[in-house]
Amino acid sequence: MAGGEHEPVVVIGAGAVGICCALSLLEAGEHVLLIDRDDPGGGASSGNAGIISPWSVSPMSVPGLWRNIPRWLLKPAGPLVVAPSYALKVAPWIVKFLKQGSVNRARKISDSLATLNHSNVELYRRHLAGTGAEHLIVDSYYVHAYRQANKASLQALEYQLRVEKGGDLDVIGTSELTKLEPALSSEFKAAVLIKGQARARSPGEICQILAQKFAAHGGEIVKELVSAIVPHGDGMWRIETPAKSIMASRVVLAAGAWSAQLLEPLGLSVPLEAERGYHVEFSNPGVTLNHSVMDVDLKCVASSMTTGLRVAGTSEFAGLDKPANAKRIAILTRQAQRILPDLNTTQVEQWMGVRPSTPDSLPFLGQVPGQKGLFAAFGHSHYGLMMAPRTGGLIADIMTGRQPNIDLDPYRFDRFQLEDRGA
Repeated sequence: MAGGEHEPVVVIGAGAVGICCALSLLEAGEHVLLIDRDDPGGGASSGNAGIISPWSVSPMSVPGLWRNIPRWLLKPAGPLVVAPSYALKVAPWIVKFLKQGSVNRARKISDSLATLNHSNVELYRRHLAGTGAEHLIVDSYYVHAYRQANKASLQALEYQLRVEKGGDLDVIGTSELTKLEPALSSEFKAAVLIKGQARARSPGEICQILAQKFAAHGGEIVKELVSAIVPHGDGMWRIETPAKSIMASRVVLAAGAWSAQLLEPLGLSVPLEAERGYHVEFSNPGVTLNHSVMDVDLKCVASSMTTGLRVAGTSEFAGLDKPANAKRIAILTRQAQRILPDLNTTQVEQWMGVRPSTPDSLPFLGQVPGQKGLFAAFGHSHYGLMMAPRTGGLIADIMTGRQPNIDLDPYRFDRFQLEDRGA
């Protein structure tokens, strides 16, 4: 698996997507350098709810969602927050987002989400095989818990899309839910079970293990902030860091929400938003969940991890640099207690990170038009952990001349410009 003696491919960003790109390129025989300002697996890759589902095929923008936005924004504990100082800046992105929410668009996007997610559990297990960390991926249901029993219906579009893609779903009532998850509040009267998936017991640790595997087989990891990527002539790129410049003819941009900033000096613009998410994790919770559980009403997800019980949620738009919102942490803690009444909240850690979100929930993948040697692998929205292994394989195929057997148009870098022009 060791790379050759030729110059390295540089992968910018050591989250789940960047690590899987680097590992897949290394497996394809490339010499690879992985660079990030943080340790591998930090940021949104470590702070998420740990869902690894082949059936995450419902986009974030769906029909009728727009009706809920005013109510969510006006409700202090609602799942959506837009900082007043950021409202004008994010407005064009929100308009694009809502335009994606038709039935036809949702179905097309669902096909493209399925392409990147359908084999994610198998691919993670293949990457982790032989590392001693195989136990960090466990088979799991995704339990969508409802307080109103009549709301738990497989007729909802998000569940129809899963069933159409081959997902095994079921609706259960109060007694079955209590047997499945005894720690849940008696407020919940029904649930939709999404079967045939897995959960990560420590998303950040999985990324760290895969980064160690990458390094052990000849990959190079550099901990530096990338401040710029600059065309250097003769088909080369100069990657600027505070310590040095790195030259490469091929660069993979997998820097998540920071990717757009690196592209701006090149005159390239994409509708990428830093969608901030939060979690609280209770290190001595006193209760355990057997599966990942979404409180559908509160729009947050609870899951047991190796380090405690985590509750994650919130979509906050406030830009990349605004400090964490302490109110959101307090709200999540209260919501965790409502979901799990016997939860011990005395030992709690809090986290905030940013998701690289696109209006259509799909990433930008492949060659950046007009920029020879520059490849995009960012914009995975809420699905980065899930889509990372398949993304890595696709990027390796594209860069090594193996034609992927899928339609890459839904992920093309310039798709929104083409949409705006009516192409």
